[in-house]
Amino acid sequence: MALLFEVSVASKIEPIAGRENPAPPNEGRTAKFSSRDRNDFALLVSIAAGTLLVHMLAAGRYGFNRDELAILEDGRHLAWGYVAYPPLTPFFGRLALALFGTSLVGFRFFSALVQAISVVLTGCMAKDMGGRRAAQIVAACASIPFSLGAGALMQYMSFDYFAWVLTAFFLVRLLKTSNPRYFLLVGASIGLGMSAKYTMLFFAVGVLAGLLLSDARKYLRTIWPWLGLLVSLLIVAPNFLWQVQHHFVTYDFLRFIHQRDVAEGLTQSFLPDQLEMTLLSFPLWIAGLYFCLRSREGRNFRALGWMFIVTLALFLIAKGRGYYLAPAYPMLYAAGGVWGESWLSTLNVGRAQAVRAAVSAGLALGILGAMAVALPLAPIHSAWFRFADRVNLTLRDEIGWEDLVSTLAQVRDSLPPESRAHLGILAENYGEVGAINLYGPSRGLPRAISGVNSSWERGYGEPPPQTVIIVGFPRAFVEATFDSCALAAQNTNSLGVVNEETTERRDIFLCGPPKAGWQQFWRTLQYYA
Repeated sequence: MALLFEVSVASKIEPIAGRENPAPPNEGRTAKFSSRDRNDFALLVSIAAGTLLVHMLAAGRYGFNRDELAILEDGRHLAWGYVAYPPLTPFFGRLALALFGTSLVGFRFFSALVQAISVVLTGCMAKDMGGRRAAQIVAACASIPFSLGAGALMQYMSFDYFAWVLTAFFLVRLLKTSNPRYFLLVGASIGLGMSAKYTMLFFAVGVLAGLLLSDARKYLRTIWPWLGLLVSLLIVAPNFLWQVQHHFVTYDFLRFIHQRDVAEGLTQSFLPDQLEMTLLSFPLWIAGLYFCLRSREGRNFRALGWMFIVTLALFLIAKGRGYYLAPAYPMLYAAGGVWGESWLSTLNVGRAQAVRAAVSAGLALGILGAMAVALPLAPIHSAWFRFADRVNLTLRDEIGWEDLVSTLAQVRDSLPPESRAHLGILAENYGEVGAINLYGPSRGLPRAISGVNSSWERGYGEPPPQTVIIVGFPRAFVEATFDSCALAAQNTNSLGVVNEETTERRDIFLCGPPKAGWQQFWRTLQYYA
């Protein structure tokens, strides 16, 4: 998708740019490919298609994840912004609902698709840096392990990752062709990323620093970077206006989440996390950093090295989570593949074959390891599942949501008709809200209400409920806030998997209305998670 768009744009802009910024022979001619180029590209597409196929085959094995249920619920209420994230991911959630209904495989399709495209873009960056087929394949395969995890769920990280890779791809094209008009596409990519996750702002600062700290600063004297900035601002403008109208509520949300992460020690392992994310591909991105910053062959791509270093430093200073930097590695994998290909040519045949075998084994192990823990493949309660569950905590949150809704329906069925007529369900977290509103209608349950994130502004309904089923809240809060409360049930799941919903959130209460009245209660209920 991105490549076809880039080719069509390049065919229009590069001949013009060539008169202003003469490029070396055969550069800037992306509209025409040799048969070898076509074969290399077809091979990259085949590799990426394999990852998409794996995602689609595995996607339906467990169930919706807690975070996906939030995306699904927000996708039913399209807006230019949400408390927890920008609008792009809920938009794709809504598109998936329109095309595939509530199919789990369909809901995860676009997330898996953009990850597959990212794999292709990584290989294409290696080509643009001077790499032949081997460098392209190595770079693409090195990006697969994290892409498998990022594409396993419909989540904003998937589209954030894609936008970073797309931005790097267009910058590589710019640096290769000396065509500053690529800044228009860079700006569009940054705007797309800001519409997926606000951490793109860190990468945008890294891009600017990379230009200033390298020979690419010459492009800042042209109009094109500033037009690219204008493009990105135009894309972000609707979400910015939404934030203005909502008193920048996302800033309060992000501050709360960051304080929580710091308090829980989730940011202390930022540097070790970089090794954990890249695993056996660690030497490759180190080689890529060397290629960009120190090698003579990589001089034209110095900006990429500085982009990475500055972005890493910004996250380190800001105490970001380790995975925030993950989308910056594909460009270094591409550079590392190019450096490695050149280095191999200096070795004798025996040593070169040994290195190739080691690299192939490392890439294969990385991909298989990622599949084992990132995808819902392991049989429930197997040793494999227990290991994957310790590594990937999202797996347990894909199980038991239909069981929760069935339990709520049983509580509802125990009520007399007059109580059912004015019934409400108050849920504590966004997973519960999404699950109840997904599975509840077929069981005749009312829409769930909640004070969490964007659910709060959707209110408690008219007329206000007089009988309330409450799930997820602690007993002390429920008894202090509502009239006539009693424990009605405790949540379990049919597979016996232990997760939040069967431990700390298992109690389900049946209560009357809030003691202070619905209007007063709702004013104090807004919270973030």
